[in-house]
Amino acid sequence: MKELIVRQYIADAFTDTVFKGNPAAICLLQNWISDEMMQNIAKENRLSETAFTVKKDQDYELRWFTPGGEIDLCGHATLGTAYILFNFIEKDREDIVFHTMSGNLTIHRNGDIYEMDMPAYELKEIPVTDEMEKAVGIRPKEAWMGRDLVCVLDNEEDVVHAKIDQEAVLKLDGLLLHITAKGKSYDCVTRSFAPKLLVDEDPVCGSGHCHVIPLWAEKLGKGKLTAWQASERSGVLYCQMKGKRVILGGKAAIYSEGYIHIPEE
Repeated sequence: MKELIVRQYIADAFTDTVFKGNPAAICLLQNWISDEMMQNIAKENRLSETAFTVKKDQDYELRWFTPGGEIDLCGHATLGTAYILFNFIEKDREDIVFHTMSGNLTIHRNGDIYEMDMPAYELKEIPVTDEMEKAVGIRPKEAWMGRDLVCVLDNEEDVVHAKIDQEAVLKLDGLLLHITAKGKSYDCVTRSFAPKLLVDEDPVCGSGHCHVIPLWAEKLGKGKLTAWQASERSGVLYCQMKGKRVILGGKAAIYSEGYIHIPEE
């Protein structure tokens, strides 16, 4: 059987050290392979996201797959892909543009911080329900809906110590669930859950912060915010509102570099 050999990296995003932040696999392709094959690779990797990228002229096309399916936007895998390209492929460049399902995403290298220009989700406040309380384990004081459901809690401790009912989360509207509160050392603190994508808790969620940063920027009256993802691995995001877009900045660290062997289609 003929094989296709694909170069694959794993990078930890929103951290400057391995075993922290959010790991993503990054596959550098010469040409696109089938959706089925990309989905199988994502299932085999069993990370929250596997990114696939193909160079197109001076830019790159980029897609993201979770073990449960393709997703329209992923911050940490975009950051991980940019980090790999800047450090191993495009060493002399300061900006890279990705063509994605969510439009063009420009990534700027600012020292050891990689700044992503991302779309901000429009949020609509919705009633807090008993089903949300059951899922989160504590009654939220506010609920907002974009692509994902955002539940605002009273304080940082409630977010950190929340006991999530994953089966109850599956029954809620929205693709992911984010619980968030005003932080102590950081402007906001968030945790993210995606059982519909076969990811119980996302270690650091970039697209989630495209929900919570517009919300906290409005609440706190600030254009620049530093955010903490309070997962077990944890991660820090340096954020700025820019009209209807969000600049998400973060560091990254390489964990592995290698090749995967897949059947040639």
